[in-house]
Amino acid sequence: QVQLVESGGGLVQSGGTLTLSCQVSPSDISIRGAGMGWYRQAPGKQRELIAAISGGGTTIYVSSVKGRFTVSRDNAKNMVYLQMSDLKAEDTAVYFCNTDRREWPWGQGTQVTISS
Repeated sequence: QVQLVESGGGLVQSGGTLTLSCQVSPSDISIRGAGMGWYRQAPGKQRELIAAISGGGTTIYVSSVKGRFTVSRDNAKNMVYLQMSDLKAEDTAVYFCNTDRREWPWGQGTQVTISS
């Protein structure tokens, strides 16, 4: 059973930065070659894919985060990261990782709260 553990969230001021991490386990489940994504769910809204990285390293972003967020991966560590900068109040949400096709059971997510 795949387990996804997100971490790195917190409370930061508008304009601040955060880096989120996603650990995929167990280690015999490799993310190598898998498209991975970061999702977020704001209160009262649906969970949305905001950033994705292909197995080859190609990245895509929704327009609202493009230029501010950077997704990366470390296949050897089974880790996916999301560097977030110039954070805004509208980035407040619970952030999750998964494959870009939502194939694995969801983790608990990590709360990101931006104060204005």
